[in-house]
Formats: sequence, structure tokens, C-alpha cells
Amino acid sequence: MPNLSDIQTVIDFGIVVLLWLVQIVIYPSFLRVEASQLAGWHQTYTFRVSFVIMPLLLTQLALAVAAVLSEATSWLDGLVLTLVLICWGLTFFVSVPLHRRIDAGDLDPSTRQALIRTNWPRTILWTAIFCLGLVG
Repeated sequence: MPNLSDIQTVIDFGIVVLLWLVQIVIYPSFLRVEASQLAGWHQTYTFRVSFVIMPLLLTQLALAVAAVLSEATSWLDGLVLTLVLICWGLTFFVSVPLHRRIDAGDLDPSTRQALIRTNWPRTILWTAIFCLGLVG
């Protein structure tokens, strides 16, 4: 039976794969789609991807909190939880508002470019979380 650390590594890896796919394939494609088609596609994309990413994010958060609350906690567990919380903050205070702007009809290329640019910190931080899990 896998332990919590193994499950956390799998969850972290899933998030990293998804984030890199979003960063280098999906978000850049938003710049190539005609604005008239992007409005409908974007709503479909955000609805569907939420069924993939939300269980991963919620599980990652729960596991990071559990690791910090366990008797065998380490400074690394605290660092991982801090990074997870930063990623949540970036997601809900930066990325989600940009997605909402697009859904509301702001199809300006600068908004789409902002989505790509502001996703880099999340991509890097979630990659770091995965790497820290490998060494921890």
C-alpha cells in the first residue's frame, strides 16, 4: 500500500505535467485562436479543465497540511505548504480573474498574453514543489 508521501509525489507530478502543458501548449494557443471562436472555447476549456485540476489541487493541499500537522513534520513540509499556498493565491487572485475577464468578453491579445506571463511563477513553483517532494 502506498504511503502519503508516494501519493503526494504522484499528485505533485500530475499538477506539474498539467501546468507545463497549459504553459507551453494551451495558453499560447489562445493567441492563435480567432477572438470570435475563443470566447466559446475558453468557457468550455475552463469548465472541463476544472474537473482535472481541482481534485489534484485539493488533494495536494490536504496532503501538505497533513504533512505539517504530523508528528514527523520537517522544515521541508512547511516550505512545501507555503509554496502550495502561494500557488493557490496566484491561482485565485491572478489567474482566475484573468480567465473571468476572457469569459466576460475581454479577448484583447494583451489579456491573453498576461495569462501566459503570469502563469510562469505558478509553473515554476509547482515544479519546485514536485522537486522538493523527490528530495524530501
